[in-house]
Formats: sequence, C-alpha cells, structure tokens
Amino acid sequence: MTGLIPNRFLFDFEFPLAYLSNAPALDGRLRGWSDRARVPALWEIEGRSGFAAIWAGWNATGLFFGCRVSGKRRRPEGDARRYWESDGLRVCLNMRPAPNLRRATRFCRQLFFLPRGSGRGAATCGSAPFQRARESAPEVDPGDLHVAASVDADGYSLEGSVACRALPGFDPVEHPRIGFFVIVEDSELGQQFLTVGDDLLWYVDPSTWATARLSRED
Repeated sequence: MTGLIPNRFLFDFEFPLAYLSNAPALDGRLRGWSDRARVPALWEIEGRSGFAAIWAGWNATGLFFGCRVSGKRRRPEGDARRYWESDGLRVCLNMRPAPNLRRATRFCRQLFFLPRGSGRGAATCGSAPFQRARESAPEVDPGDLHVAASVDADGYSLEGSVACRALPGFDPVEHPRIGFFVIVEDSELGQQFLTVGDDLLWYVDPSTWATARLSRED
C-alpha cells in the first residue's frame, strides 16, 4: 500500500491560510513573504525533501501565491495552451467544500501560473475547467489574474494572485474554510503535490484536497 498510495491520502489536513494585510508586490522576487505564509510541506510525511517552496495568503481583495523552484539545469518550459504539460504552479480552490463532494461545482476554481507561457516568453496565467465537473464556474476575467516570475540559473521564483470576485462563493466570514490544493509540475524535477498526485485524480475529485482556513487571527 505504501508504494501505491501516499500516506497523505489517509488524512484530512487543515491549516490556516495567512492573512496578508499588505499584498505582495507580485514582481516575481518573493519579497515580503514570511514563514507564516508557507504552505505546509506535507510531502515530508513520506520522507520527500521537495524541490519547491510554496507560500499562500489572502485578504479582502483575493488570494496570493508564491513559489520558488530550485535545482533546475534547464530554463523552465511552458505553453498556456498546454498548461498541463508546462513547468509551473497549479492551484485548486473550493469555496464550499463538503466531505462527500467528489466532483467540482461552480464554487471550484482551477488556476495555473507559469514562469514561461510560450517557449521562452513572459510568465502567464489562466483558469482551466475540471474534468467530469458537476457544474462549471463562470469564466474568469483575465484582469482578475496576475502573475510575475524571475528565472535564474538554479530555477525560478513565481508569484500570482486571483481576485476575490473571480472566486464564486468567496466569503471569509460565513465560509472561512475552503478546499485548497497546490501542485508544482516540472519537466526535469517531476511533481510536488500537497496531498495526492495524478493517480488519485486531484483534478477531478475535490475531496482529495486539503482544507485552508481563512482567518485573521492565525
């Protein structure tokens, strides 16, 4: 069983998502992110060291993400038209999580943030549909997503954000717990996922995600 199913699959994880009174600059340099905003390194449960550090936080305007990938020998590759085969960060969010919800609803959102959007072009981002979704969320206005990246000899730093108006059901007061999943995909280094990998259908099943708590006190 250990070789087939990650130990993380056996647990339901919940963690606080850091409140950011001042939004990050989103210039791809990861300035202003603190350890308080680090996404838990759940992969360490299975003894994996990981190749990416991930940050996430929120405020009344939306959600923010940061990622640092290290140990690369080649420049990142990407194409927004084939985001699933690109180097970058993918984020799944559910504003109305439920224990037995096995298909995405209109409250679910899948986002991608790529350090290179087409060949060696600029960073890019976008939203994507879920496979086998029960309902689809409204389309995202491109102006509600932002990304910036900085590439160096060892890898890249990336920052992104999504506006709250692009997240159907966003309500930190009445619904502070949200479904949360992140995965870093890299053509050299492989995948680093929060809870489960492709074999357990994270891109279909919101019940495989963790829970993040939107609170100003944590």
